[in-house]
Amino acid sequence: MAILIDPARWPAHGTVFSHLVSDESLEELHAFARATGISPSAFDGDHYDVPVSMYEDLVAAGAQEVTGSELVKRLVKSGLRITAAERSSKLEKILHQRFDRLFPHTSVLDRDPICDALLERWSEDHRHYHDLSHLMSVLKNIDYLENQGEPLGPFPRAVKLAAWFHDAVYRADPILPPGQDEEDSARLAERVLPELGVPGPEILEATRLIRLTFTHDPHDDDFAGKVLCDADLEVLARNTGAYQRYRDGIRKDFSKVSDEDFATGREKFLRRMLARNPIFNTGTGRRRWERQARRNLMAELYPRGGKRET
Repeated sequence: MAILIDPARWPAHGTVFSHLVSDESLEELHAFARATGISPSAFDGDHYDVPVSMYEDLVAAGAQEVTGSELVKRLVKSGLRITAAERSSKLEKILHQRFDRLFPHTSVLDRDPICDALLERWSEDHRHYHDLSHLMSVLKNIDYLENQGEPLGPFPRAVKLAAWFHDAVYRADPILPPGQDEEDSARLAERVLPELGVPGPEILEATRLIRLTFTHDPHDDDFAGKVLCDADLEVLARNTGAYQRYRDGIRKDFSKVSDEDFATGREKFLRRMLARNPIFNTGTGRRRWERQARRNLMAELYPRGGKRET
């Protein structure tokens, strides 16, 4: 648990910069930055860029001097590292390629405007967790589960289409009825997918799966639903730093909700997840993610120093 700083060697704006990170949490990093007068605009996702003129003062304030490679290694281990592929410009290119592969026989003139519109939705300013990174994560998790032998049902492409659309409409507005975002996302898919030549039965399956992400509760014989729900919930099983990043993003997504109401709603979610036995629906999900997810959920519900209800 430390604030780390690497040598000032990154040139920009007529000087050189260091990277300042925490190997524990973004809260720790932001608190240190505030205490030492670092501008919030210097934050870049998982680190602050600080000029060489501040280096000695930051070390004196408690930042631990490490090499660049050691800083990266400890940041990766913490789960807070944002990789180059997760940066928005790179992500958009990768996601565009993934979308194109779903429609190899569709004209670029028909395909590109729809993909661009979807990426624009996933890039809306109010999204902090439910953004391009989340979309990529769900798609990669579907690939992983499929490669582990989990069946995707009668329309495999529909599972991936459902991932593309499942949070395409995302407002996180407490005034809306529960499940309204999922319903509107499904209706968007119903309007858009015919333009891409997707057959009717496949559209019905994709929209059914989109609506299922409101409850994450597929039937035992719903193989496609199991894969999509597990892919969406995998974030619950990440290491401590990455789980904290997810929690921070969710809170920012629901910025319209008061702290008290958010805490109440979050507790309901945690208890509902823990009451599921198991949390994950596929065999792979249970083997790979169940234990860590329960550990994370319990730690959030009963933080250190808190008392567990009897």
